[in-house]
Amino acid sequence: MSEKLMNGTCNGNGDVTSNKCNGTGKGNEIRVWCDGCYDMVHFGHANSLRQAKALGDKVIVGIHTDEEITKHKGPPVFTEEERVKMVKGIKWVDEVVLGAPYVTTLEVLDQNNCDFCVHGDDITMTAEGVDTYHLVKSANRYKEVKRTAGVSTTDLVGRMLLLTRNHFRQGSAEYDIEKEGSSNMGQDSSAKSPWTGCSQFLPTTQKIIQFSDGKSPNPSDKIVYVAGAFDLFHVGHLDFLEKASKLGDYLIVGLHTDPVVNSYKGSNYPIMNLHERVLSVLACKFVNEVVIGAPYCVTEELLDHFKIDIVCHGRTPIAMEDGKIDPYAVPKTRAIFELLDSGNEMTTERIVERIISHRLEYERRNQAKEKKEIEAFEALQRQKQTQKAG
Repeated sequence: MSEKLMNGTCNGNGDVTSNKCNGTGKGNEIRVWCDGCYDMVHFGHANSLRQAKALGDKVIVGIHTDEEITKHKGPPVFTEEERVKMVKGIKWVDEVVLGAPYVTTLEVLDQNNCDFCVHGDDITMTAEGVDTYHLVKSANRYKEVKRTAGVSTTDLVGRMLLLTRNHFRQGSAEYDIEKEGSSNMGQDSSAKSPWTGCSQFLPTTQKIIQFSDGKSPNPSDKIVYVAGAFDLFHVGHLDFLEKASKLGDYLIVGLHTDPVVNSYKGSNYPIMNLHERVLSVLACKFVNEVVIGAPYCVTEELLDHFKIDIVCHGRTPIAMEDGKIDPYAVPKTRAIFELLDSGNEMTTERIVERIISHRLEYERRNQAKEKKEIEAFEALQRQKQTQKAG
């Protein structure tokens, strides 16, 4: 994985392999440029990068600075360092460029030897309401992929903010939150913006296949198994999975069902449902396979079926099943259980705390984002109607 600053060399080692290096490259490799905030990286981001990869040989991802994001969109949830690490962890990403400008220029594409830019079919705008891709669109160096319906960073922030409201409702008002509109937050289909407003994510077997690498372990492979919620997939999860993957040759992740996660996390967890969590974990480059709806207790049958050699758990507390059964009793008996310290203190709860502590800022951010999107969408519709009339 190559990483560089905007004013760096053509690629991580200075070699020119693209058929475009300031327009003069001679190679056959097709290099695709993608850029964005990549704040609270989710499977929607990953799906966009997967589609971009299908259009070329290498995907180069430009990441905006915290300062640029704050200026044009509002304060990011994650730091620049965290956002870079998450993007580098996505299996379809080949290189990461730090400090990408908010408006994508032809100079950026040429400097990074990229043939064209790829983005979803939603519109992103500057603080002044300018399409951030207007320059590359005009030069015919822009391709569009389908945005993943049902998820966005704005949507996830909204879910966490709703999480706080429920805590203060009692008795007959406890479930009123289900009936509230969310036009100021963008976390469901009642939101007005066609891009920020999210309908429920509808999973398909095709989507899971697209995200899976489809490779079975070799007979001699050492197989590592970990299990958990992996809710709001974050840098703590990423560091843990990287360490777990180094203990063997093939990493399997067991994902608990939503009711099971809620039983040991409480409140309104998980924030992302099982289907969403499956794709988020499958997009991680350290993961080979996912067990959907894995049993909370690691059983003899599970260990034997997948021929597991080692079972790992992080430093987070292990909740006993029914308050008394150790879910890792079987692998401990087999002496194949190991506690791993990822060295990262990030947890899903800490992410929620970040959102709650800056609640008003994020609400204002979401409102401003949706307002710009509605105006852009209406202008686009008027333009289409004018073209039809002409």
